[in-house]
Parts: sequence; structure tokens; C-alpha cells
Amino acid sequence: QVQLVESGGGLVQTGASLRLSCAASERIFANYAMAWFRQAPGKEREFVAAVNVNTRNTNYADAVKGRFTISRNNAENTMYLQMNSLEIEDTAVYYCAAGRIFATMANRSTIDYWGKGTLVTVSS
Repeated sequence: QVQLVESGGGLVQTGASLRLSCAASERIFANYAMAWFRQAPGKEREFVAAVNVNTRNTNYADAVKGRFTISRNNAENTMYLQMNSLEIEDTAVYYCAAGRIFATMANRSTIDYWGKGTLVTVSS
């Protein structure tokens, strides 16, 4: 059974840092590119960052470039999102996602598996 489980969300102040984790089954990590999406209240789910199976290729949304870092540890079947200099606009539910093709990971319709999400709230 495919399972993606996020953790690490919470309430922080602007400028703070937070690290999200996504634990996945071994089958997923061996074969799928991974990504983070987020959905703010009243808004559509949007792409945040993606990392390829080989861990060397990454892609970021413009809104988070320079502040967020995506990584994955294939030996531990875990993906991370290090979020620095958090802004109020980063408040959202953050979802872990897995897809076959790294080049199209920013497109929600290409995602094969989703986690249930973890809430990040940034306050002033």
C-alpha cells in the first residue's frame, strides 16, 4: 500500500524556520520523483518544490526560491522541505506528492500519490 505521511508542521512567527518531513514506502522512493505542494485557505493547491529520484535535480516555485530547500534521503525513504525566512503568505497545508516524471511535477494532474497534509501557520 502506498503511503505518504507528512510531519513537522506547526505555528511559527515570521522569519522563523521549519522543516517538514515526508515518509514514504520504499517502492515509492525507488521509482518516483517527489514534490511538495501547498494549499492556502480559499486558494488552489500550488506547486512548491520537486526533487528527482537521483536527488540531484530540483525545481522550485518562484515564491520560495532562495528560502526553501527540498531534499530526499533515499536510504531512509524520507523527503524534507527546509523552510527559512517564513512569511505570512507561506501559511498553508503542505502536501507531499509522488509522480513518475520529474519534468512535469509542477502540474497537479501528473501526481500519482498524495499525502494527507500538514498545516503550517505563520503569524506576525
